[in-house]
Amino acid sequence: MTALFQQLPAVDKLLKSSQGERLIAEFGHSAVVAMCRELLTQARQFIQKNHQLPEYFIHFDRTFAELEYRLRQQNQVQMKSVHNLTGTILHTNLGRAIWPKAARRAALSAMQGNVTLEYDLEEGKRSHRDNYIGELLCTLTGAEAACVVNNNAAAVLLMLAAFAQGKEVVISRGELIEIGGAFRIPDIMTQAGSHLVEVGTTNRTHLKDYRNALGENTALLMKVHSSNYQIFGFTSSVSEQELVELGREMNIPVVTDLGSGALIDLSQYGLPKEPTVQEKVAQGVDLISFSGDKLLGGVQAGIIVGKKEWIAQLQAHPLKRVLRCDKVILAGLEATLRLYLNPEKLTENLPTLHLLTQSIEQLHAKAESLKVRLEMRLNSQFDIQIEESYAQIGSGSQPMARVPSVAVTLSEKTNGKLTALSERFKKLPQPIIGRMESGKLWLDVRSAAEMETLLQTVDKL
Repeated sequence: MTALFQQLPAVDKLLKSSQGERLIAEFGHSAVVAMCRELLTQARQFIQKNHQLPEYFIHFDRTFAELEYRLRQQNQVQMKSVHNLTGTILHTNLGRAIWPKAARRAALSAMQGNVTLEYDLEEGKRSHRDNYIGELLCTLTGAEAACVVNNNAAAVLLMLAAFAQGKEVVISRGELIEIGGAFRIPDIMTQAGSHLVEVGTTNRTHLKDYRNALGENTALLMKVHSSNYQIFGFTSSVSEQELVELGREMNIPVVTDLGSGALIDLSQYGLPKEPTVQEKVAQGVDLISFSGDKLLGGVQAGIIVGKKEWIAQLQAHPLKRVLRCDKVILAGLEATLRLYLNPEKLTENLPTLHLLTQSIEQLHAKAESLKVRLEMRLNSQFDIQIEESYAQIGSGSQPMARVPSVAVTLSEKTNGKLTALSERFKKLPQPIIGRMESGKLWLDVRSAAEMETLLQTVDKL
């Protein structure tokens, strides 16, 4: 074993070779030294365990090939672009909404130089970073004012901290939802220093339940849209309209966490109806919060619209600075919102809506193209079929809605091959992510955003 250890080259020898000098020129001295030391440490451990040299130390050229591979891997961004064929359009684990082209262009422009983030060109003086988007949101929703933070959970936290710290917030027991990552509305209230007052039961809450819970320490009446679950059967809930009337009578503001944030009536596209922000503004709700990267189809952001006096207090709260968005997010959000000024073109320009509104005929054409490519690459190793599928919106939006779709399915001819194929898909330059169901690998084409790129990726199997 001592002889094996002696065959390992010194770090200095590696660095002073022509191959080492080339690596230093490309990756830098510090990085190459660190990687040489790491490789040698692993080699010593390998010798200790296996009583032989690792393959990449048998030949000098192999050593440098391994060093170069590891250095390149070290410089690679680990967050990879993937093909989403799960059938879930807004897949939280895969980044939710795909940004529209207009948003990507605006974000890139903001990245590349200085922008008027907090600068008024006409007045030549400092302005507020929410100004551009605030005016746009008021135009689109009919609200008096708007505020933007980094996600909807932050929006809820800000509202509670600003108006209900040390005070009571009345909410229906059936609306104490848990959102992604085991993040619960009661937990947000605790962090904001608010005291939760639950009213009603899980399935039935009445207006009198809210009225009976009001007291001197009541700060807010709160509604939470249960976008990620539904209760059926013997149910009853109080509408925002009724709650607003009670709030005005008792001089208590009403806030709504709308979650998904639809700015258009989805039923016009044959999708289940979702309450819109405009409806809640028209009902007189004081503050409405919603996400930017769900049904709105844009960037991750938390948006609050509502009455001017309440928004002004949010903008002045210390937490607003902590939770504010940077120039890139604001640029992408503004560009996305501007698409809504031309609603007739939304299905063309907004990727989320485009994917959701594809016809079955279009999906069959995509599936046929994918099936042909897979058959060419897999040489009849699998049974490949085109089957009816059901996609879903995802990210807690309309969990019961199943959108008709089409999928290419692969089933085994030989046991164990399907799992191996799934792993092959994941190791492609741009991994393909499907779903395993009923003993088959399903590649649902409704959620496939870049079909031509997908087919080129399949060619690399």
